[in-house]
Amino acid sequence: MASKIERLFGLNGRIALVTGSSGGIGRALAEGMAEAGAFVVVNGRSADKVGAVVAQIEALGGKAFAAVFDVTDSAQVRAGVARIEAEAGPIDILVNNAGIQRRTPLEDFPEETWRELMKTNLDSVFFVGQAVARAMIPRKRGRIINICSVQSELGRPGIAPYTASKGAVKMLTKGMAIDWGKHGIRVNGLGPGYFRTELNKALVEDEKFSAWLAARTPLGRWGDVEELVGAAIFLASDASSFVNGHILYVDGGITASI
Repeated sequence: MASKIERLFGLNGRIALVTGSSGGIGRALAEGMAEAGAFVVVNGRSADKVGAVVAQIEALGGKAFAAVFDVTDSAQVRAGVARIEAEAGPIDILVNNAGIQRRTPLEDFPEETWRELMKTNLDSVFFVGQAVARAMIPRKRGRIINICSVQSELGRPGIAPYTASKGAVKMLTKGMAIDWGKHGIRVNGLGPGYFRTELNKALVEDEKFSAWLAARTPLGRWGDVEELVGAAIFLASDASSFVNGHILYVDGGITASI
């Protein structure tokens, strides 16, 4: 018989879709949820990369399903979610993780890059969130976790559009929580600080920036992606059964410090 803690935090028997999970934070979250017992749906645009993550999860004894579709294309999203529901089963947990970063001074930021960033970081949350919620609503249950950022609260030079997109994801998260809470769907955000990922490779290797970050962050270092897994499992599990519309920042204290 499972202990109370195992019942609270375990994800056994749950189906979890993690968008953009072929690498970086998304992959870490997908692998962590699989270890917690979830049947993980791995998503990305590259069949080879998605397949590699599925194979890795299965090699470690977990269960995974490949879902290759572009989260910025609403038609692909609707078809992809329908296929998951039909072939893998009802989605219990959605993690809207797909995202990109583009660094350019705002006065030089190209319109086409603005639209690319907004499609990936914001439109995808709406498209996938809506498609999955439509399936969750009749079941009267579900967990949605939108990946926000410390840039949902704080700005930095050269990334104003990214900050705008993540601020919008924060408020969309709250709106989803308000509209869908009555259907038994809990919607929360997970806000990473600065983590060592492929997306931040140039910054990690920039000694001046890393020194600034260490001085700015109360814990004095970059985060490791595995340090996001526990927070994600908390938000996905019954342990957070009365948490709704909240943004949980995992940032070493950077948003608490001036």
